[in-house]
Formats: sequence, structure tokens, C-alpha cells
Amino acid sequence: MDVSNDHTARDVQGHVRRTIDAVWRIESTRLIAGLARMVRDVGLAEELAQDAFLAAIEHWTTSGVPDKPGAWLMATAKRRAIDRMRQHQLHARKQTTIDHDDDWQPALLAADPETAADDVIGDDVLRLVFTACHPVLSSDAQVALTLRLLGGLTTEEIARACLVPEPTVAQRIVRAKRTLSEANVPFETPGRDELPERLAAVLGVVYLIFNEGYAATSGTDWMRPALCDEALRLGRILVALAPLEPEVHGLLALMELQASRIGARTKPDGTPILLLDQDRTRWDHLYIQRGLASLRHAERLGGAEGPYALQAALAACHARAPTAQDTDWPRIAGLYDVLAARMGSPVVELNRAVAVAMAYGPQAGLDVVDAIVDARELRDYHLLPSVRGDLLQKLGRVDEARAEFERAADLARNEREAELLRRRAAATTP
Repeated sequence: MDVSNDHTARDVQGHVRRTIDAVWRIESTRLIAGLARMVRDVGLAEELAQDAFLAAIEHWTTSGVPDKPGAWLMATAKRRAIDRMRQHQLHARKQTTIDHDDDWQPALLAADPETAADDVIGDDVLRLVFTACHPVLSSDAQVALTLRLLGGLTTEEIARACLVPEPTVAQRIVRAKRTLSEANVPFETPGRDELPERLAAVLGVVYLIFNEGYAATSGTDWMRPALCDEALRLGRILVALAPLEPEVHGLLALMELQASRIGARTKPDGTPILLLDQDRTRWDHLYIQRGLASLRHAERLGGAEGPYALQAALAACHARAPTAQDTDWPRIAGLYDVLAARMGSPVVELNRAVAVAMAYGPQAGLDVVDAIVDARELRDYHLLPSVRGDLLQKLGRVDEARAEFERAADLARNEREAELLRRRAAATTP
């Protein structure tokens, strides 16, 4: 046996598999959304997309990655969708001619003309968001399903993002898809009179998608910028769709202001750079100006104290400070007080602790952290020991700080973040 050829083959297979994984992360959302428009079943659309992915693993390993991998996946999934429809029609003893071209649409699934005329969102991905956020689902199920379909997250990643056990998330996703199917929920956008009741859930999941791109739950990269870009794109569509809703502008402002830092958040080798250590000349000032303008829109519409507008105001404090030392920490702490009163949670309290520490000293911040240290939601949340370690280090309690950084590194699932925490632990000396 030629060992060198065997190694070469394995290297090629490994490269192809990494490429396929990358393509899946980039293309899966649009693939599932396009298929859902065709078959009108979110669960079936995901199944067809997964089938196409498995076919890619089989074919690309031997034939190589095509020039347009996204188009290859869609064509493969579409053929499987046509086969499914044929089988269904055969079993139902229906005689329907199905066109084979790329513009195929099942005749049985054609939209009602009145519904189509009332369809105010011409975007498959956003249709998928609204479908996954249908009122027949609980808010928890909406979040889990959308992160699965649009964020491409695993159940483990969703569980960590939502601070709940993994089996709970798995059950939510399965039940959500079953519920949508059993309720015969159509793959369509709501009419204008239905938008307000659906909008809050949609805003929530769009921001969760952005957050997963901004700080990846797991993997070898600290960020997934493509997810941030997709969330921003959806945010802009939502602003055009609901221009008088202040929280829509607040969400877009928040995402734009945070996105402005993306270019400064890592070193060339991918090592994370914390906020206070970032070179602010590398912040995207166009994004900052757009974010501040969106925030002004939200405030003019009377939404200054909406949850997204408040968080955007927090981000604006950082954006307006030319240096880390110029940051208005008392104002940030005050904004967190308002945010905690509006939507209090252990995670908000943890963020408030950081602001309080910067404004009034590490002991004040540690007092806030210690008040939530036993919160069930934060039991496996790596940022709790990370924040606590930072505050203990500033207070000179280095042995305790080191232990907290080590615990945080053990809990972190993102490799880059875990490395950073291990380095902080190693550097914490008397």
C-alpha cells in the first residue's frame, strides 16, 4: 500500500469536508428558505436540504467541489423535492404534470392570488423567519427553531445560547416542526394587520442570529460575520416593512453599532481582542453613523426606552468615545439600571455588573455579580466566572481570580475564547 497516496487521499477528503461544512453554513439558510417556499413545509424543507448536503459529501469527495456549490445544493434538493411530490401524488392517485425546469413550482401549492397580493415581504429568508415565529408556537419554540433553521446552530449551541439543557432544545425543535405541519401553517408572510403581533418574535430571533455571528457559541472562529451580515440585511428589510415601529429601528441601530467593531475584534491570527483593548481607528465609522441615525429614528418615534433602543444607546456610548478612557461609564451603568427594570434577567445583571465596576469600582461590580452567582440560568455560563475573575483580579485576589478564569475556560465551547481565558489564567500572578 502506498502510504503517501493514502495520506494525500485523506487530506483531499478532509479539505472537501471542511469546504462542504463552510458551504453549508453559508448556504443552508437560503437553501431551506427556498425549499420551504416550494414545498410549504419547514420540516420537509430542512430534511431535503440535509439530503442534499449528504449527497454533496458523497459526490464532491470524488468529483471535486463545483464552481457554484450553492446552486448545486439547490438543484439537488429541488430534484429530491420533485421526487417527493411525485411519490405523494402517486399515493394520492392524483395526475399532475410537474415541470422539471429550475423555475418549477408545485401546482398544488400555488399561492392564492389575494394572499400573494397581500404578501408584503419579497424575501424567502424573511418568510422563513415569520413562519418559524408563527403564533401557534411558544416563544421558546420560535427561538429554537429559528436558530436551527436560520443560524444553522446545533442543538448544543442553541442550548448554550438560550441557557437551557440540550434535550429541552431538541424537544422544542421537533415539536415546533410537528406543530407547524399539523397546523398546516403556510409558508407565507402575514398580512399587514397581522404584522404587529408577529414582529416582536421576529426581532428577537434576528438579534439572536446576529449575536451568534458576533460571538460564536462554539467552533474555531470567534465570529461568524456572514450571520451578522444576514441579520443586518433582514433588519433593513424590517425597517422598510415597518418604518413606524421604534423597536425595529432600535434593533437595526444596535446591530449596526456592534457590527462597526467587527474589524477590530480579532488579531490577524484570529485571536480575540477585548473591547477596551481594541484600536478604535479600525471601527467602521460608516456603520457608526448609520447606527446613530437609526437610534435617533427610534427615539423620535417614542421608543427611547424600548429594549433594543436601550441596548443601542449603550453601544452608542462606546461608539462616541474616541478612546476607552473617554467612555461615559456612569451613563452606561444608568442605562443598564433602566434596562434591568424593563427586562431584568441574570444576563442583564451580569452586564450591569461590568458597567457598575467600571463606573464605581471593582468591589461594587463584584457585589452585583455575587448577588446572581447562584442563578440557575448562569450555572454553565462561562461569562459569569470570566467577569468574576476579572473583578477579583482588579481587587488583588489573584488566586481566586485564576480559579475563576480556569473555570470559565473549561465552560467555554468556542476555542478562541477558551484560549483567551486560559491565557488570562496563566497571566494572573501575585
